[in-house]
Amino acid sequence: MFVSDTIVEVLLRGTVLTTLAMLWVVLLVRVNGLRSFSKMTNFDFVMTIAVGSLLANTSQSTSWESFFQSLIALASLFLVQYCSARLRKSSDTAESIMQNQPVILMLDGEILYPALEKTRVAESDLYAKLREANVLDEKDVRAVVLETTGDISVLHGSTCSKTILKGTKVVG
Repeated sequence: MFVSDTIVEVLLRGTVLTTLAMLWVVLLVRVNGLRSFSKMTNFDFVMTIAVGSLLANTSQSTSWESFFQSLIALASLFLVQYCSARLRKSSDTAESIMQNQPVILMLDGEILYPALEKTRVAESDLYAKLREANVLDEKDVRAVVLETTGDISVLHGSTCSKTILKGTKVVG
């Protein structure tokens, strides 16, 4: 691709192609916005993994054809994510098809065991998240929510507005 000496070629190709690909990803993020690598949806998670994989492929390309194919694939990923975000924003039906619903694991100090079973969250993991959130007494917990990203949110205090739990699902 660059020179005939194998060692110099490998070093040069790895450095130049990685730099060009990184600049391309930065440009795509600038065009697509900060949401490009957020963890808001399962689409975002897949996007992050796919970009990493394509970036690795790009930096290891052995021909200009495969390099540009990877760059086009990266741009396509960003386009698909942009379109899916717009579609989810404009259609509740699309949102429900593309996105899991957050599940309440604990409500008003009580563990919802059917929800733990359905979501495959161990009770020990739930208690670990309560400790992480500095919960001193489970009676102070208003809700624990398994979010669409896989994160667990712990809401504790004296009250919890019902609008905070909007869109969540109670299993059981």
